[in-house]
Amino acid sequence: MAMNRDRLLRWFPFLAWPRPDRALLVNEASAGITVALMVIPQGVAYAALAGMPLITGIYAALFPALIAVLFSSSARLSVGPTALTSLLVGASLAPLAVPGSREWVALAVWLTLLSGLMQLLLGVVRFGWLLRLVNSPVLMGFTQGAAVLITLSQLPALLGFTGRSYAQLLDGPPPDYLAIAFGLGGMAMLWIGKRMAPRFPTTMALVAVSAALSFAVGYALKGGAVIGALPSGLPSFYWPGGLGATELGTLLLPAFLITLVSFLETASSAKVDNARAGKLWNENQDLIGQGLGKIASGLSGSFPTSSSFSRSAITLYAGAKTQWSTLFSVVVVAASLLWAMPLLFHVPQAVLASVVVTATLGLMKPRSFVALWRISRIEAAIALGTFALTIATAPSIYWGVLGGLLAALAHYMYRHLHPRIVEVGLHADGSLRDRHLWNLPPLAPSLYALRMDAELDFASASTLEHAITAALAERPGLTDVCLFAHPINRV
Repeated sequence: MAMNRDRLLRWFPFLAWPRPDRALLVNEASAGITVALMVIPQGVAYAALAGMPLITGIYAALFPALIAVLFSSSARLSVGPTALTSLLVGASLAPLAVPGSREWVALAVWLTLLSGLMQLLLGVVRFGWLLRLVNSPVLMGFTQGAAVLITLSQLPALLGFTGRSYAQLLDGPPPDYLAIAFGLGGMAMLWIGKRMAPRFPTTMALVAVSAALSFAVGYALKGGAVIGALPSGLPSFYWPGGLGATELGTLLLPAFLITLVSFLETASSAKVDNARAGKLWNENQDLIGQGLGKIASGLSGSFPTSSSFSRSAITLYAGAKTQWSTLFSVVVVAASLLWAMPLLFHVPQAVLASVVVTATLGLMKPRSFVALWRISRIEAAIALGTFALTIATAPSIYWGVLGGLLAALAHYMYRHLHPRIVEVGLHADGSLRDRHLWNLPPLAPSLYALRMDAELDFASASTLEHAITAALAERPGLTDVCLFAHPINRV
């Protein structure tokens, strides 16, 4: 009976949600509304980053968030659009279609469905451990490289040069000084809000204030770049049509990279959430939830979703304790789609750029490279190489992750193929230590006593054989070999 219940909860984890009382609902409603007021403007901004219709960014915060929370094990993750996944969508599709076109939207939806299916499959077969292949140095380098690219992509809108490339900045009319004021003012407001009142929905307050100011000065009538009209109503079912074999082959690699990167984003939030709740993280169940959330996003006509670390942190700071906070957030997003879309018409695009830039500036941590260099120069070199490759290969930035992943695997294999092997001698305290390091005599004149600090398998066996052969060749008087195998944990 207990086994059947465990199996049922694995497929339907929402059945284990706590029954809410009045006090819990009030607390969860407060947290959910706070997150919703943050995700709505972020969704619009990240949709622009992904090259998608702006309304799809809000769609990504509706059904995907609902489905993900129903089938995930982590209670307080904020699922929806994020900067990294949005950038990956834009970078992956740039060579294939025109941003915002029907073809672009269809390919983005296929990318979403493919990455969702990959995550769902990995979770069902319990292969969550595969995602550990992307280690911290690779993720650090890629994240910071992507943050630089995101910031650079937003500078034209932020500084009033919308529609012009960097090569065209010196030509044409002067910049839009109102856009500069909106953009830099928005960044200042977000920065102050983050430090003075982290629980306050500063992003939504910025959107409301900027929309009012834009309307008051007639910014749209003067030709200023604003969000414009967004369709009201809930998203309808969307099917992207057929996908040819060539297009499928082109999308598989980006879909896999989105699967990796988006779930690593989820992991950074889920580990904190589960640690605070005193639970072990069920990565496979979260893979299932995140995969189903992506599928729901695709069928809503939107782009890949992930767990946002910043919004998940706001959820925790706002006092959320259960999944019910996400349900309140979804209700607010749905109500906004039904009745509040006209209010976003006059929001300047420079304000959206300020939202994106402020979010990505938090990802830039140059000191982390210095700290890693002090710990491991090789891993720091991998992180820096991933960072440089991510920027150098733009817009095909997924090569940065692949290059870093290959470098990390090569480093791992090198260490495995070259384990530490030392000749031991008897120390004064009775322990066996590296005799060359401690200037100890051999255990016996004709004995070669050695220790290998690694498992013994096909990869390390040849190195062990080489060490013994070299010692016998250098010291003809050796007649015996003794291998102290206590550090060998597997044969």
